[in-house]
Amino acid sequence: MNKTIITIRVFFLTTCLLGSWLVWYSNKDWEDSLYLILFTGLGIGALVVLVDIFLKGFSLRGLSAMTFGLFVGWLIAYFISESPLFENGAPETLFMVRLALFLIMMYLGAVIALRGRDEFNLVIPYVRFVPHGVDVPLVVLDTSVLIDGRIGGICASKFLGYAIVIPRFILNELHRIADSTDPQRQGKGRKGLEILNKLRKMEHLDLRIHESDVVKGQSVDAKLIFLANSLKARLMTTDYNLAQLAEFNNVEWLNINSLAKALNPELNIGETLEVELVKHGKEPGQAIGFLNDGSMVVVNDGQKLLGEQVLVEVLSILPSAGGKMIFAKVIRKLDDN
Repeated sequence: MNKTIITIRVFFLTTCLLGSWLVWYSNKDWEDSLYLILFTGLGIGALVVLVDIFLKGFSLRGLSAMTFGLFVGWLIAYFISESPLFENGAPETLFMVRLALFLIMMYLGAVIALRGRDEFNLVIPYVRFVPHGVDVPLVVLDTSVLIDGRIGGICASKFLGYAIVIPRFILNELHRIADSTDPQRQGKGRKGLEILNKLRKMEHLDLRIHESDVVKGQSVDAKLIFLANSLKARLMTTDYNLAQLAEFNNVEWLNINSLAKALNPELNIGETLEVELVKHGKEPGQAIGFLNDGSMVVVNDGQKLLGEQVLVEVLSILPSAGGKMIFAKVIRKLDDN
């Protein structure tokens, strides 16, 4: 537990004891009730601390939703109590009925508002006063995007024209992955946290941490879809299944893989490109390299330069299931003059 909170609670209980002693000291009629007064003051302080502990996790969002619900319940009860239904009857009976009506309506209003606090509160934190009434478009990131890492470079380039929203439950999931006993999952989680720290340090980036946990018990994918839909935001992911789920729920989604593919330059016969030769080809003398998009480059007479970075000229381009297959010839090694 936070030491600061413990210190505040101890100070509050001490103040309650001191206040009780002052009440006893100022009232001469209670001279024989010192311990009772001190116990009463300490009990009141302890009760307040227990309420504080009980309300742990009760966010400002919940408080605002409950206040709104109480107000709506009070308003409905007020209009009903002022209706002709309460014109006749014994004053005592009418008073009790009105009291019951106010209690019931305010209770129902608060409960309904708390259950729907996400729908009520989702838009409020993102109402911003911007020049000329321009709305800020939002994009919600999922875990796969942060683990992928390319979002850091995209944001650093200032090409992303969105305010980035990262839900708290995504941060919690990243922490769980980083604390995993599986070294591979642990590495992915730590990479995602490193990318998140990089995003936080970008002063030009509008990064927002969304505190609402939406509906507990739902899967992370369902929470992301609900949040993006409620915020009228796009969802950025590299998870194909999540993208299909978003499309089914009419949520626009952005895929970094599609962006990377769209940014690959179109090659033409006769152009030159740099490639590292990594393995032997099928035909004698051939060597194979790969471009950043996964396209295979088959280099004639490149076997003797295996493991080298070379400059090649494109001879022909064939489409394949994995992208493109490019046939080329060696011009020179890159470290040659």
